[in-house]
Amino acid sequence: MSIILIAAAPPINVSAASMQVSRAGHGTMRAGVFMQTPPIPQPPAFRITLFYGPEALPGAPARYSCVFNVKKRSWKAGVQVAVEVSRSQVERLREALHLEKWTSDLLSSVSDDERSAYELRAQDLFVKELCSAKLELGLAAHVKQENASLPVDCLAEELERAVRESADRLKSGIIAELGL
Repeated sequence: MSIILIAAAPPINVSAASMQVSRAGHGTMRAGVFMQTPPIPQPPAFRITLFYGPEALPGAPARYSCVFNVKKRSWKAGVQVAVEVSRSQVERLREALHLEKWTSDLLSSVSDDERSAYELRAQDLFVKELCSAKLELGLAAHVKQENASLPVDCLAEELERAVRESADRLKSGIIAELGL
C-alpha cells in the first residue's frame, strides 16, 4: 500500500504493519503520514424483519410460509411480503446440505432433555433461512412499495442454486439463532 506524505516531500511507501488505526477504525497521522482508512460500508438497501412464521399452510401442495416486514430507506412506510417454499423443496435442500447429520453433530453437546426442542427449533430456523434467502432473491429482482407474495413456484430454481452456494452462511444463521 502506498501512502503519500502530506508535506512537499516525494511519496514514501509505508508498510501495513507500521500503520496505526484507532479503535473506531479511522485513520491517524503518524510522522506526517496520512494513514488511509477503510471505506465506510453502505447501509443495507432494505430493513427486513420476520413478522411471523414459518408456518405450514393448509392445502396442496404442502408448503411453508413466512411473512416479512420490508422497508426501503427511501420509503415512508414498509410493506409485508409473504414468502412460500414447498415442503418438497425444503426436504430436497435439507438432504443436499446433509442437515440432519449436521444438526446431530451440532447438538451432540446438548443434554438429552433439551435436544428435541433444539432439533425442532433448528428445523424451523432452516425453513426461515430458506424463506429469507428467497426474499433476498425477490428483492434483488425488484420490489415495489406494496404488499406482495412470492409463491412456491416463484424463484424456485434460483433459490436452490443460492442455498447450495451459501450453505455455510445459512448454517451460521441457524447456529446464531440457536445460541450455540
